[in-house]
Amino acid sequence: MSSLNLDDFTDLIERPDGGVRRDAEARRERQIVPPGSLGRLDELGEWLAAAQSAVPVRPVERPRVVLFAGDHGIAGLGVSARPAGGAGQLVRAVLEGGSAVSVLSRRLDVPVRVVDMALDCAPDAFPEDVVRHRVRRGSGRIDIEDALTLDEAEAAFRAGVAVADEEADSGTDLVVLGDVSVGGTTAAAVLIAALCGTDASVVTGRGGQAIDDLAWMRKCAAVRDALRRARPVLGDQLQLLATVGGADLAAMTGFLLQAAVRKLPVILDGVVAAACALVAQRVAFRAPDWWLAGHDSGEPGQAKALDRMALEPLLEQGVKVGEGVGALLALPLVRAAAALAAELPEKEPEEVPEKEPEEKE
Repeated sequence: MSSLNLDDFTDLIERPDGGVRRDAEARRERQIVPPGSLGRLDELGEWLAAAQSAVPVRPVERPRVVLFAGDHGIAGLGVSARPAGGAGQLVRAVLEGGSAVSVLSRRLDVPVRVVDMALDCAPDAFPEDVVRHRVRRGSGRIDIEDALTLDEAEAAFRAGVAVADEEADSGTDLVVLGDVSVGGTTAAAVLIAALCGTDASVVTGRGGQAIDDLAWMRKCAAVRDALRRARPVLGDQLQLLATVGGADLAAMTGFLLQAAVRKLPVILDGVVAAACALVAQRVAFRAPDWWLAGHDSGEPGQAKALDRMALEPLLEQGVKVGEGVGALLALPLVRAAAALAAELPEKEPEEVPEKEPEEKE
């Protein structure tokens, strides 16, 4: 039995400061640009002010991309366009600056941190700061076996908590959260289907590199079989992550919950982040108040999860590459909202004309 009590997060997580949000709304009413004319940027600025507990809102100066990495045994069934066990190559591209997230992060001046939780490669393949939280080599094939033991799931969850603490303690003021995985979208689809009570075909998409119809049918079958194994453990979120999740997904769930405890705002990337967020919401219902949905990736499971959490994507560009790319694209929008909320001048108070004295007859 696990020694981790997830119920503690319900008590530890508070909502963003409602009083500060009302102050931010009142300040917005006084600014020279008419309220509502900036559309969703108004809402973003007010949300960020509440998260920071500061009016005017502070600029986002120290954001970081955090990517949890892992290989999933289910990829061996041909459910992904990428080769099974190939997540290590994707991580190497990120670290060497040749991936999409690397290019964007350089342009936006945002550091990227990769956390290896279950890559299917030797641990000495990457630097110590990447691999030091690793739980195992690859996660199990979830259609026929558990992804993790319960002890491994707890270790991965605690690693995610530790990474959130490290980021908060280092001064990170906003996290762009994503994954680098092969087979991760299949595990994510299982979690979302289980928690939303839907069938496999409703939540199964075609992944980062669009798979053909035959591979999609294999993926649906894998999700269906894993879903049968997930339903009996729905009441225990840690056991659910051990049964049909994976080390990277368990770590992301722990990260999201602890980020909410530490009042650290997070922009979610694609379907994997959305699935972990859905598990975290089941643990602590206030946690989603600290998250933004960066974009709509087009994955049906992501749409289902975000709808369940009442999170509306900031962008709709059809970005499916993963690696935090879609969420990172939303960061300039958040920064723009903060700048407008803080720097737009307020209207001059209207002068009330003096009343002329009435003439006596």
